[in-house]
Amino acid sequence: MAMSIDHTLSRDCPATIIPQGDKITLKAGLAVHVMQTLGGNVTVRTDQGLFRIAREDTGALAGFTIKPEEQKAAGEFGEAAVWEALKGCFDPEIPVNIVDLGLIYDLAVEKTAAGGHHVDVKMTLTAPGCGMGPVIAEDARQKISALPTVESAKVHIVWDPQWTPQMISDTGRKILGLE
Repeated sequence: MAMSIDHTLSRDCPATIIPQGDKITLKAGLAVHVMQTLGGNVTVRTDQGLFRIAREDTGALAGFTIKPEEQKAAGEFGEAAVWEALKGCFDPEIPVNIVDLGLIYDLAVEKTAAGGHHVDVKMTLTAPGCGMGPVIAEDARQKISALPTVESAKVHIVWDPQWTPQMISDTGRKILGLE
């Protein structure tokens, strides 16, 4: 959901600088514009730039409530469930999920000896120097790990092939107004 709403931080708040990926603390009383709330995290703009505030820290945004993420009905685990979980991950600067951006290059599901699953994902980023890569990859790993029967999940950032805008899905193109 793209938006631009003014709020003030009611307390000091951990945040990540976009696109560098550095961790900082935004100080109580700082005025912020909420720019995006997709994937459960919040992108805010201040006079100092863009920042990502993790879902668990959004309570610092006075008067702001983030909608709970929709829980999918727990059905049989499968590759489709992993793809659906990945569609809940967003680059904090782009209002399109990482699947529709074409960032997911490979997804492998392996049954474990205990009857659970190991999931291995290879993804890329829109720009090689993006410091948000580890943050986005960890968000994807957490969402996959939360699926029933997932014992472990790994998300690897790869650079081959290099991402191009042609990799964006038709759905992503429509959201971005590229059609």
